[in-house]
Amino acid sequence: MAWLILGLVLFLGAHSTRIFAENWRQATLERLGEKAYKGVYTLVSLVGFGLMVFGFDQVRWDSPLLWAPPVWVKHAAALLMLLSLVLLASAYTPRNAIKVKLHHPMVLSVKVWALAHLLSNPRLADVVLFGAFLIWSVLNFRAARQRDRLAAASLLAGEGSGALAPEVSAAATWRAIGIGVVVWAFLLSRGHTWLFGVSPLGM
Repeated sequence: MAWLILGLVLFLGAHSTRIFAENWRQATLERLGEKAYKGVYTLVSLVGFGLMVFGFDQVRWDSPLLWAPPVWVKHAAALLMLLSLVLLASAYTPRNAIKVKLHHPMVLSVKVWALAHLLSNPRLADVVLFGAFLIWSVLNFRAARQRDRLAAASLLAGEGSGALAPEVSAAATWRAIGIGVVVWAFLLSRGHTWLFGVSPLGM
């Protein structure tokens, strides 16, 4: 469990500077330069991710069982994953309405993903892993929306220059939805079992 926790601390810590230390992040960026900062950020993230995967694999099936989820929970989790994958696809599809409306679909995707897996995986290691990501995503989204409000207030006060609102494309929106549905169907059929060794519906 120690490797899992260390990996989470490194990985989520690297991704939490904008939540807890925005001023430090800006100062470090200016001091090191963008390339050096991103290099350290990437290295810490990769080490943390590797330790997290290794640690989770070590304790995944041996950690205590905390509850026995009913069958319907796995089906609910599968539906939540459909939403998560559509949000994820929208984060990388330019000019889609979902991204324009929600602003931060990637963070919301992680939040829904973590919730779905937390509901359907009852072992202690699952609670540590997915619970940590759920808490991180909630705090991250709140911090991002706060930055959005500050930026909007700055524009209204005439203290900043803002870009025009992005043009929304119905085709891009449907493309994001379609990609999310296709990936979801692949994972639900055999993909999740092939990639992670676990059937999402327990079949």
